[in-house]
Amino acid sequence: MAIETQAPESKFAFVVVASRRARQLMLGAVPLVANPRSHKPTRVAVEELGAGVLEYQLPVIPGETEDKEGKRRKD
Repeated sequence: MAIETQAPESKFAFVVVASRRARQLMLGAVPLVANPRSHKPTRVAVEELGAGVLEYQLPVIPGETEDKEGKRRKD
């Protein structure tokens, strides 16, 4: 599994990553963006994903491979 910083292309993966980060922010984590536009954890998480400052890993799904750009493809 590679550590990624760009926002996931899949809308489902985007929501999962953003919601996990929002939970971390609600529990007291410090925002990774200098001046977040909002104080709401979900909006800060989305802003962090858009800025590319959030590191995350997506699980590898059996039957899927990654091409040279790191995009996932079904076999």
